[in-house]
Amino acid sequence: MASTQVPEVLWAQRSSETEPAKNIIYLSLAVPDVPESSAKLDVTPTTVSFSGHSSTKNIDYKVDLELYAEIDVANSKRHHSARGVDLVLRKKEVKQEFWPRLLKESKKVHFVKTDFDKWVDEDEQEEAKEDDFSNMAGGLGGIDFSKLGGGDLSELEGDVAEEAQSDDDDEMPALVE
Repeated sequence: MASTQVPEVLWAQRSSETEPAKNIIYLSLAVPDVPESSAKLDVTPTTVSFSGHSSTKNIDYKVDLELYAEIDVANSKRHHSARGVDLVLRKKEVKQEFWPRLLKESKKVHFVKTDFDKWVDEDEQEEAKEDDFSNMAGGLGGIDFSKLGGGDLSELEGDVAEEAQSDDDDEMPALVE
């Protein structure tokens, strides 16, 4: 008889007040070797339910998630692979703020984890423009690096070059056996 397990659920999110297509939840169900033919995925505006059987591992997977807020089922996407099921769920309410959690219930569950490969902090959603170095290191406050410590090193250049050349003229010592 197959054992029943709750699969690992990874999630991340994006939010946008102006673009509904960027107002999404990424949800990944780790259900390896569950063929699409034996999987049952039910997505409603407030829930995601999955059940499926892996014949290679002899495991039945089952999970029911009651979401924090409503999603737009018609504009959500799903992808089934040999490693699991990936969902892109569009949030119904278009707003800038993140959901504080994935599930309606505030109690932490052991199988729901943050997908840090897809996670972006709420304040970092708007990507910096390419080649815009003014934001790099906080703009560095207009520091002029030519005035830092080094000063004018032109006097030393001759001495350094002479030392380097004199080292090259020395003969190599014999190898000791």
